[in-house]
Amino acid sequence: MAQKDYYEVLGIKKGASEDEIKKAYRKLALKYHPDKNPGNKEAEDRFKEINEAYAVLSDAQKRAQYDQFGSSGFHQRYSQEDIFRGFDVGDLFKDMGLGTDDIFSRIFGGGFRQGGFGFGGGRQRGEDFSMELRVTFREAYGGGEKRVAFMRNGKREELSVKVPAGVESGARLRVAGKGGEGSGGGATGDLYLVVQVGSDPAFTRDGDDVVMERTVCFSDAALGTTLDVPTLEGTKRIKVPAGIQAGTKIRLKGLGFPHLGKAGKGDLYVRIGVAVPEGLTAEQKAAVEQLRRAGL
Repeated sequence: MAQKDYYEVLGIKKGASEDEIKKAYRKLALKYHPDKNPGNKEAEDRFKEINEAYAVLSDAQKRAQYDQFGSSGFHQRYSQEDIFRGFDVGDLFKDMGLGTDDIFSRIFGGGFRQGGFGFGGGRQRGEDFSMELRVTFREAYGGGEKRVAFMRNGKREELSVKVPAGVESGARLRVAGKGGEGSGGGATGDLYLVVQVGSDPAFTRDGDDVVMERTVCFSDAALGTTLDVPTLEGTKRIKVPAGIQAGTKIRLKGLGFPHLGKAGKGDLYVRIGVAVPEGLTAEQKAAVEQLRRAGL
């Protein structure tokens, strides 16, 4: 189905309890069940949306992933098979006096069975393939297209995949139909690209925030100064306030990584260090002695 907000599909708030989710699902599933709407394609599509939303929100782990990454990020990690794996509402529909397996097989495809995806009649879905996709720090920041070469059925294939801006290491990008061939008329498996993001010499990543280090001399730390610092969007000038302490972070709002699947970006933090010279000239030593006598 098209990516819709699962909470909106069920007509509930994001913080809804398990009981509220189940109650909303029962009400909508009863209203749009194909047995009650024979021949109504619109009701069937709505029923499919409702079940997909419930399959995610009724599962604590899937719901946590959905809340964390949003709809777009979630669907990059979960295929439809993943979403419905372990999904079983048989008892719920029996309580309603309605059909289960036949209905689900018809609207979700012949591969559906209660409790997960499978194939009857000798059909077997093809194996899912997995491979690592290395991207640079800046490619993960800006997103873009990557060419991928892989072996499939003994032949080398190439394809272009879209790397979403803000992607993190461990994210799985799904390429439908590029896995193993099915048997007995079963569907082809999928290819999953597991993202590994490289490091950057200037920046480190903390969630969607970016951190960098800059060091100032004691006099600049005491009196304040300005610094030109690199960012992922070009050089920016920052003000270092007088009296700053070593380890203090200066925030540049909105200059971090894009939030995957939703609007906005994280922040860039410049962590300030204070340099202590290892050797002093006679003149410098005299100046520091004078500062010490002044209580600094």
